[in-house]
Amino acid sequence: MSVHWRGLASAAARQLPLLQALSTYRASYLTGDLIAGLTLAAIAIPEQMATSRLGGFSPQIGFFAFIAGSIGFALLGSNRFLSCGADSTITPIFAGGLAALVTAGSPDYQAAAATLALMVGIILLASGIFRLGWVANLLSTPVTTGFLAGIAVHILASQLPSVLGIASPGGSTLNRLAQLAQHLGETNPYALAIGLSVFVLIVISEGISARIPGALIGLVGAALAVTFFGLERRGVSVLGVVPSSLPRLTVPDFAPERWRSLLPLSLLIAIVVMVQTAATTQSFPSEANQPPDVDCDFRGVGMGSIVAGLFAAFPVNASPPRTGIVAETGGQSQLAGLFAAALVLLILTFGATLLQHVPEAALGGVLLFVATRIVRVRQIVQIFRQTLGELLLVVATAAAIVVLPIEQGVAIGIILSLLQGVWSVTRARVIAYEHVAGTTVWWPKNPHHPGERDPDIVVAGFQAPLSFLNASHFRADMLQLLRSAPQRPKLLVIEASGILEVDFTAAQILIDLIKTCHRDGVVVAFARLESLRAQQAFSRFHIDDVVGKDHIFLSVDQAVRALPHLDIPT
Repeated sequence: MSVHWRGLASAAARQLPLLQALSTYRASYLTGDLIAGLTLAAIAIPEQMATSRLGGFSPQIGFFAFIAGSIGFALLGSNRFLSCGADSTITPIFAGGLAALVTAGSPDYQAAAATLALMVGIILLASGIFRLGWVANLLSTPVTTGFLAGIAVHILASQLPSVLGIASPGGSTLNRLAQLAQHLGETNPYALAIGLSVFVLIVISEGISARIPGALIGLVGAALAVTFFGLERRGVSVLGVVPSSLPRLTVPDFAPERWRSLLPLSLLIAIVVMVQTAATTQSFPSEANQPPDVDCDFRGVGMGSIVAGLFAAFPVNASPPRTGIVAETGGQSQLAGLFAAALVLLILTFGATLLQHVPEAALGGVLLFVATRIVRVRQIVQIFRQTLGELLLVVATAAAIVVLPIEQGVAIGIILSLLQGVWSVTRARVIAYEHVAGTTVWWPKNPHHPGERDPDIVVAGFQAPLSFLNASHFRADMLQLLRSAPQRPKLLVIEASGILEVDFTAAQILIDLIKTCHRDGVVVAFARLESLRAQQAFSRFHIDDVVGKDHIFLSVDQAVRALPHLDIPT
């Protein structure tokens, strides 16, 4: 019986990483987790409030999201450092999408956000269970860079009115920026001073040490300034009374029509969360010598969103900066995030009234810093210097997100990323190989290093998966290479080390090419067919039967030396 229970406990530990972490927990870890949790809470409190306001929610909803994200990820996530909660990357996206369906700030708006959180969580949970970590690669680096730059512009457009102390204009992002430019003369100097002071304080704090909670210090200082100098009477807007409510489990709206209307947005948000979660867990691995379990972390973030939906909050995401804080301050396990969540819960219970004098301009200053931080300036410069073509992807993605409704802009970014991948595959062309004198090596033809050629032999390679996207070019290039030979060759050797996969369409075209060569009296051989998937495709589509199983060699040299013994299969 004891063996049975030990087996059940072991299985439970595998399914619940928190149990596994607790089973190996040491007393010496506690100090590090407590310090990391305290630091994380100090950083998260102002950030979660500001992000919640960015999405059109009251500040305590941001706290709910952080508590939910911390609990959910601790239960199912594997990364010991990852912090999950409200995130400024996805908030503008789902806020824009929700506003197109329901009135922002209404009860329906919050109910729709909770339903969206539940849907995003379910998608992420399923993605982790079915190991769909590859989905995180749907966004290329240039597209991700442009995506973040566009998000930064959205944050600036939404927060500048608070920092300037003027009414927030409506309409598109460009329209809001134009309206702000026209009303700069109405700027409230006190609000501007508060917003810029908080921004500068955070910049200085980050420059000294990421452990310094510059945002929290700035919010406390701004609230004291408002109180002592009576700045509310001078037109500085404050949060007002923040309810001391605790997160309560609520039943989400299961109306089929709402789920249908939110499905495209939930898929979009889930993809962005996958990309950021994968980047976070890979940047801060729990074990230096072990690859991160991205799929497990998808399940953790997904559970965080599900709990957020049950807490009537909104979707959550992994946070690279907060995760870095936990790693840098000595966090040892998921308990660091739970300690931070407990501190936030204490603020909700006993200290919410202390937040009523926090000026909106201060939260705007926090988000202005977030906006500047998520723009990858160095990466943009690097892309500009190394590949001007991909710089266009950065610009196009950023422009789409700024000009169009944000969820449409993100969708276009994903499409551009996929088109970039398709384009790179279709660019692959057949490469002629030459023999390197005095060796057994055959190498791609290079004008700077001329090699030897045998008129009876043509060696060519293809450095991409062979698919319906490029198979026609492959056949045309191979036939052109044969026709351009000084005399009709006896042997065509296809160097296949770069052919990682062969799909059905490509297989039919490849078989047709082999048969055409055989009709012309040219023997076909393959060399270095190293990919297991390509080998399986040769067997599955019977390509090896058409070319001849004895015509597949380990090297080009081996194939060339076998020429006198090779015949066209009958």
